[in-house]
Amino acid sequence: MLRPILFCSVLITLFFSSSAQSSCQKYAFASNKVFSACSDLPQLNSFLHWTYNPSSGTAHIAYRQTGVTSSRWVAWAINPTSTGMVGSQALVALLKSDGTMNVYTSSVDSYQTQLQKGELSFDVSDLSATHSNNEIVIFATVTLPNNSTTVNQVWQNGPVSNDAPGIHATSGSNVQSMATLNLLSGASAASGSSGAVSSRLRKINIHGVLNVVSWGIMMPIGVIIARYVKVFESADPAWFYLHVTCQTSAYIIGVAGWAIGMQLGNESPGVQQTVHRTIGILLFSLATLQVSALFLRPKKDNKYRLYWNIYHHSIGYTIIILSIINIFKGLDILKPANKWEQSYIGIIVSLGIAAVLLEVYTWTIVLRRKKAEKAPVGTNGFYGYGARTQNAV
Repeated sequence: MLRPILFCSVLITLFFSSSAQSSCQKYAFASNKVFSACSDLPQLNSFLHWTYNPSSGTAHIAYRQTGVTSSRWVAWAINPTSTGMVGSQALVALLKSDGTMNVYTSSVDSYQTQLQKGELSFDVSDLSATHSNNEIVIFATVTLPNNSTTVNQVWQNGPVSNDAPGIHATSGSNVQSMATLNLLSGASAASGSSGAVSSRLRKINIHGVLNVVSWGIMMPIGVIIARYVKVFESADPAWFYLHVTCQTSAYIIGVAGWAIGMQLGNESPGVQQTVHRTIGILLFSLATLQVSALFLRPKKDNKYRLYWNIYHHSIGYTIIILSIINIFKGLDILKPANKWEQSYIGIIVSLGIAAVLLEVYTWTIVLRRKKAEKAPVGTNGFYGYGARTQNAV
């Protein structure tokens, strides 16, 4: 049981800690354009290519965002005065309903901006954009503010309505898509005072890893152990200790992830994830109740044991269902690459298939055992029960 848990832990850790995007260095532009440097941006499946010209203080750039349908707009911006969206000077592109590209500049003055067309605080020339294979590319030549080689960049996407950009999402990758960029070295780092944004992203990653491994994988495995392994007489009482160890470990890890999530919520008063937060609090409460009930577990011959079993099983299955729902809520907020969400779906489906097969197999054993117990004396019952009874007589 420990091997699949370890494997899943490593898989999910890789999911949160590594970039799911292909290297920008392998990309070839259809127009045969070549740039001297590029960077894989950490959010929204985005990439920046550029060639810096020190003599003119300009940069020829190509901003790419993949996985973009015709109903989405994209933007790349430089913020000359700060590290966030407000005050940034953006290049915006979207595919219009008539099939033509609309690309223009826009100064972002507030969080509720509609990205209206307007002049920037620095010069932009050779502005164009393309859309093909669910990828938008913005080309431009940018005169760098104050001839600086380090810029605060912001990138974004959002819905298109009536050939105009709408408000983008205010959670997940859409509020993390900012970084500083050194045009000389190509080094890119998350923006924020004293690494605050980078620290927050690490907390989000840890929160996700702990919750997926505990609530989303270990808890279901613990239920499978309790329901199916105990059918085998040779596994008693080992199945019970395995079950308790698995669920208790999952609870401890899950509570750590839950606590980090609560801290993230308290540190983000402007970002509300009401459903995700509410389910998380409910899960913590139910799981705490479930663990506490272990100390009140009646003996097998106690008349209240049946009611305790009903309560214990009902709460347990409720926790599993809510855990899986909330993990998908979290994935929807974080918006990782599709293959990682599909990997978790594969894990859950595999556990489900294993549960179905074990359900059939264990019921077969139980029914045969009951049939053997009902066999008349003198017949060869299941596992020789009847024969042993006859010999005893």
